[in-house]
Amino acid sequence: MAESLCPCGSGKAYAACCGRFIDAGALPETAEQLMRSRYTAFTQAHAPYLLDTWHERTRPAQLDLDEGEPVKWLGLRIDKVAAGGAADTHGEVCFLARWRVGGGKAQRLQECSRFERVDGRWFYVDGDIGA
Repeated sequence: MAESLCPCGSGKAYAACCGRFIDAGALPETAEQLMRSRYTAFTQAHAPYLLDTWHERTRPAQLDLDEGEPVKWLGLRIDKVAAGGAADTHGEVCFLARWRVGGGKAQRLQECSRFERVDGRWFYVDGDIGA
């Protein structure tokens, strides 16, 4: 039986892509890998992973992802990556994420997210929506 593709749109199998971060505890080496794994965690309503990868300066106390109607995630497009490599301490990833709630109209979020690497580990800091 073939393994399903990762929701992040990389074209790779989930276990070889975001699953190794979300389920197996590996650390993303780049800001883009963290961005993709966070998108995938949203598709799974995996609040613990999202909170764990959120910088402590900007992290909310909790995430309520299971409230309301179910969300169907439609896709992620990475538009721009600035820095955020294995040797960097800061990075930016601009993306477009699409989803639908219930049977409603598709919605979209366009954001340039900022990431910071602390002690060798990448964290989501914040982002500019509509950027």
